[in-house]
Amino acid sequence: MCGIVGIAGSFSRDECLEILRKMNAAIVHRGPDDEGVWAEDGFGMAMRRLSIIDLAGGHQPMWDEQGRMGVVFNGEVYNYRALQQ
Repeated sequence: MCGIVGIAGSFSRDECLEILRKMNAAIVHRGPDDEGVWAEDGFGMAMRRLSIIDLAGGHQPMWDEQGRMGVVFNGEVYNYRALQQ
């Protein structure tokens, strides 16, 4: 089971990163295989990953092609082979 944390409020980017790293450390048991942290002033997100199917990829947060929209995702896409085609 993966873990996702987030923060929003009147924080600087550095404050967000510090808080997110502490939150992520508290849920390391939810996903020992990877972690990701992203923040800007006032908002941040982080995740812990437990690899089940995609052992090599899947680093998060994931971003759109322009790098404007990011997401952390917990779940499994069962038809991923069909979607790749």
